[in-house]
Amino acid sequence: MNSPQHPTTGSARVTLPWQEVSLDVLREKYAKGAERGLDGPDAVRAVRSRVARALAAVEDDPGAHEADFLRALEAGFIPGGRINAAAGTGIREVTLINCFVQPVGDSVSETVDGKPGIYIALREAAETMRRGGGVGYDFSAIRPRGARVHGTASAASGPISYMHVFDQSCATVESAGARRGAQMGVLRADHPDILEFVGAKRQAGRLNNFNISVGVPDALMRAVEADGEFDLVHKAEPGPAQIAAGARQREDGVWVYATIRARELWSAIMRSTYEAAEPGVLFLDRINGENNLHYCETIEATNPCGEIPIPDHGCCCLGSMDLTRFVTDPFTPDAAFEHARFAETVAIAVRMLDNVLTTTVWPLPEQAREAEAKRRIGLGFTGLGDALILMGLRYDTTAARAEAAEIARTMRDAAYRASVALAREKGAFPLFDAEPYLASGMASRLPDDIRAEIRAHGMRNSHLLSIAPTGTISLAFADNASNGIEPAYSWFYTRKKREADGSMREYRVEDHAWRLWRAKGGDPAALPPAFVNALEISARDHMLMQAAIQPMIDAAISKTVNVPEDYPFEDFETLYLEAWHAGLKGITTYRPNSVLGSVLSVEAAEAPQDLDQSEPDRRIRISDAPQVALAALRWPHRPKLTDGSPSWTYMVEAPERRFAVFVGHVENGSRHPFEVWVNGEQTPRGLAALAKNLSMDMRAQDPAWLALKLESLAKTPGAPFTMPMPPDGRPVPVQGAVSAFARVVEYRCRALGVFDGDDDATPLVDAMFSRKEPKSGVDGTLSWTVDILNPTTGDDFAMFVKECVLPDGTKRPFSVWLSGAYPLEFNGLTRSLSLDMRVIDPAWIGKKLRGLKDLPEAQGDFFARVPGSEKQAVQPSTIAYVARLLIHRYEMLGVLDAAGFPRAGSARLWTDAPAPGSAPAQIAGRTCPECGHPTLIRRDGCDFCTACGHVGACG
Repeated sequence: MNSPQHPTTGSARVTLPWQEVSLDVLREKYAKGAERGLDGPDAVRAVRSRVARALAAVEDDPGAHEADFLRALEAGFIPGGRINAAAGTGIREVTLINCFVQPVGDSVSETVDGKPGIYIALREAAETMRRGGGVGYDFSAIRPRGARVHGTASAASGPISYMHVFDQSCATVESAGARRGAQMGVLRADHPDILEFVGAKRQAGRLNNFNISVGVPDALMRAVEADGEFDLVHKAEPGPAQIAAGARQREDGVWVYATIRARELWSAIMRSTYEAAEPGVLFLDRINGENNLHYCETIEATNPCGEIPIPDHGCCCLGSMDLTRFVTDPFTPDAAFEHARFAETVAIAVRMLDNVLTTTVWPLPEQAREAEAKRRIGLGFTGLGDALILMGLRYDTTAARAEAAEIARTMRDAAYRASVALAREKGAFPLFDAEPYLASGMASRLPDDIRAEIRAHGMRNSHLLSIAPTGTISLAFADNASNGIEPAYSWFYTRKKREADGSMREYRVEDHAWRLWRAKGGDPAALPPAFVNALEISARDHMLMQAAIQPMIDAAISKTVNVPEDYPFEDFETLYLEAWHAGLKGITTYRPNSVLGSVLSVEAAEAPQDLDQSEPDRRIRISDAPQVALAALRWPHRPKLTDGSPSWTYMVEAPERRFAVFVGHVENGSRHPFEVWVNGEQTPRGLAALAKNLSMDMRAQDPAWLALKLESLAKTPGAPFTMPMPPDGRPVPVQGAVSAFARVVEYRCRALGVFDGDDDATPLVDAMFSRKEPKSGVDGTLSWTVDILNPTTGDDFAMFVKECVLPDGTKRPFSVWLSGAYPLEFNGLTRSLSLDMRVIDPAWIGKKLRGLKDLPEAQGDFFARVPGSEKQAVQPSTIAYVARLLIHRYEMLGVLDAAGFPRAGSARLWTDAPAPGSAPAQIAGRTCPECGHPTLIRRDGCDFCTACGHVGACG
């Protein structure tokens, strides 16, 4: 790992060794086949060579252009993630385009006003995501809730109801490259359902696969400033009740559903954004007024990150310039930006992105036609924050904004000149019309000589510029230079990463400018004044940097304006008004707060109960609680073993029951079991769920915990019988099927040496607030009880949950059991869950319950009330319903959220204090897919986990 990674920064060249994170991300995201086996410099060179060759193949002289393209890539041009991952791989089903916008019309299955019906749009979106593209939609065409549906003489359910259908489709369809699709949902601020839309994500578990933004017209902003009224309108006819309530039709044929005070609507949008980080705001009139193609298209939505406002079937073909590669003499008085070399590289990058449009596979023919008609591309930059540091400019100063604007101007002019040159060589885009094109807000600001060239020769590309978030490409190709337009978030942080065998590894991720400062002999304890990170910059200065650059960008800019938790709400509202006045096309903010990590909806009061609950709250009190288990999970999820894994099988023969037990293990220095499952037509109900639960225990780094579990299960009563025990068939009495199962698993684990180690560490056992079940005195204790009836299987029983009070006052379940008619093997699962409940970290029981809440049973599904709701729905199985009810109880106690994840402030498996100068303390957010903690925030336009350093989707 000592090979050079970033050898061309400044005139006095400094070679930096490769960071582990860069090689990891390169191999995981972008390198293919043999490229993965190379070291850092060779691997990145191989990826660049593959991309250069693929994009040059459509040229008349591929060889000459391939050399130019490779030089541009090595000079600092980084194509978008899809291009690096797929160009030249021969995978013909995968698109090179990151994102699209797809139309959605006001019909279920027909095309209306040129927009496909909802389920046609759903199919097209699924096909797009399957091939690797994210999708944005404007749902404003869909008629409001309650509007009249003439064809069926019914009332419409509204756009938000259909958004849930798109959300579930996105959760199901896996995009190319094994990632879930990203989506942006937009609704106009004047849509009658706008208030429902604004709060649509305030309830946990809803629209998780969407970013949402409100399309705000200037009319609303003017009405807000004037404290005027604002009409909520739609062309669809209201229902009778809405007409009776005052809905009226205007002279232009549009229906006014309601007239409200503009400031009340604006305050609702702002309050949701302030408290829950969504919705974002898109200034639609600014977007369309600036649009180069204002004469032939209307933009209603953006891609999932918001940096590309695009029309129906439009795409974003992205790439970024690493600005740090063009700074000479960093950290000296002579530091400067090489504008000429930068412009030369920009010109080549434009040609490369134009070739992407010719090279790529298109998910839909409509997307191909749209791209060919306009040839839209989006070249931007990354590393702005670090480049300014190298030049001694503090991000939040007037001088830094002026330099950033000048860099953006150089990029704009070079890109437009390059597109004119391409038009002379290959032809202008088909919808080019010189005079209206040059009359657009953006093109009117171009230098006169470029405007003259455009008038004479046309443009190859309708749009050229966009600044996108660059999370993983910055890590892989730019030595973790600051992301996109953003300043650095922190100078270094500890990254916790799972290896292929499931083990945990930690390493430090360092900011490029900080590394270069140290490499040039700088004292990391005495950083120059230019070293200022994102959280040290005021919200207004974040916004002003975006405003300084936007006039040079013909699309838009993805930027996160970080505001502190104690930022006054009045100032927050003012920030958005300033952004509108400053000419921004949209604005996204992130304010960390405790709400983001918890259920965001306000639950209605509980319905009256038949039980008299006036008695004092009698719960067992725990006088002392242990510390949290640290990194107790070796493999929270089943490791993906591409070459398979060995397993051991044993047939259990009980009276009238015969089933096989399988124990799988990995061989990584030593053999370690990581999963157990059961199979057979006569397998007792409930054993499959128990095996799933026990598999996670196997993947813990605590043999004593596994031994405790197996010992408890071996004592589970049932229908006793005698079974032959391995290895010699010696007959052994067991108490039932669960007991037999546990004895077999314990035998195999012992044979694999699980309990032979010298390590005395028992993180899970030590993290139990009570190893034995707490017992009440003669006065008794309260328990939570719920009745469960599954008519399909005949299960009819009560579930009891006993609870205690921890030293901090938190109420926690510590035991669950059943009484009534049910398979006795269910007792094994409740015994196992009771032990899980007594681990102090609620992430543990949450993980166990999430693994069971969707567990199906053949011919065992049934209809029952949704926990926490008056609605009824199909439940996958009795066990799944038990898990869902337990999650609901934890939610009622404020321990887990409705999805089964720990609420903000709960104890966590990882509580490592950050090293001095590293990333800030953990910040409440969404659940991280890597570590499971509610600490996933939006940083620089991308998902970032403040607990483990995971960098996720951008958008």
